[in-house]
Amino acid sequence: MREDIETVKRNDPAAQGALVIFLSYPGLHAKWMHAPERWLWRHRLRGPARILSQITRLVTGVEIHPAAKVGRRLFIDHAAGVVIGETASLGDDCVLYQGVTLGGTGRESGKRHPTLGDGVMVGAGAKVLGSIRIGSGAKIGSNSVVVKDVPDNSTVIGIPGRIVRRNGRRIARETLDERPGLMRATAPDEEEVLWNRRAIARACKRIEQLEKEVANLQEAVERLARTKTCTGAQSSERRGSQTGAVAADAPTARA
Repeated sequence: MREDIETVKRNDPAAQGALVIFLSYPGLHAKWMHAPERWLWRHRLRGPARILSQITRLVTGVEIHPAAKVGRRLFIDHAAGVVIGETASLGDDCVLYQGVTLGGTGRESGKRHPTLGDGVMVGAGAKVLGSIRIGSGAKIGSNSVVVKDVPDNSTVIGIPGRIVRRNGRRIARETLDERPGLMRATAPDEEEVLWNRRAIARACKRIEQLEKEVANLQEAVERLARTKTCTGAQSSERRGSQTGAVAADAPTARA
């Protein structure tokens, strides 16, 4: 219990004293109640285990199946609407926020819930579904839906979830591993090549736009030059006709 209370102090900046944490954090209460529930389940007293888990759910708002494996120092922040399925397995130092579901897809038997490594953080409202593995140190963004394996130290967001960072570096794209359903981020050197290709593509597109603008300007200049030439010719003709008329009138005036 001391260890769990220290975990709350470390992860929640709004945490107060140990007594307040002990009395007012339903996530801790749900984790503590899971211990006797799992003991009953392992000793084949599954009916009482399920009943006790439902009582815990009513009191705390957290539903942890008695068969689920929960590691040490689990922190469930706010603890509202969190669901952890029967065959789910959580490593040490995991953090779950409100509305998280570690569930199944409804099409599997046996191991049908996710496995979380050590130090995994799952954001509010995220859904991690199926018999998949979330690597140690991974972070799942809020409201994401993850249905594929996630490598260690990766950040996943979106619906469906996609890797956007790995080992602190931004990921250009993700590919599928040879194993079905495994999500694999690109290697660092391959990722650098991809970013260079994108930069070159943007530069080529900009050059094409500039060439079009230059061509339009040249056409406008040529039209303007033709317009000035025509205007000058018409002015010369008018001046010539006026000069001719004056010369024709001059002999008449002398006569």
